[in-house]
Amino acid sequence: MKNHPSGGGLVYSTGAGRMCPACRQPVGVCVCRQAGPALPTDGIVRVSRDTKGRGGKSVTVIRGLPLEAPALAQLGKQLKAACGSGGTVKDGVVEVQGDHGVLVTTWLEKQGWTVKWSGGKAA
Repeated sequence: MKNHPSGGGLVYSTGAGRMCPACRQPVGVCVCRQAGPALPTDGIVRVSRDTKGRGGKSVTVIRGLPLEAPALAQLGKQLKAACGSGGTVKDGVVEVQGDHGVLVTTWLEKQGWTVKWSGGKAA
């Protein structure tokens, strides 16, 4: 193990590799970089359907959730389970495979969110 010359703490461990200077965890499991500030939003969650760049396959896209990364990942997991399909959470956006606009909108409204359909009719 090496300590940083300026006395700032551990920067490298032979067991774990590079260490985050803020939370002192290995960079691969660093929690401070993942849990950035909540994204600014107008309080409305927008649900849309997207097919671009997916070979014609539909994906339900949920934007505008003012949650930090761990809470957003948990909500994405619950949405995927409610729809019975796969998906992902990346860059503050939840994507659920398939055309589940009505189901996602209803589910989010039951959870107390203000939801609007974005980009045409909900199927």
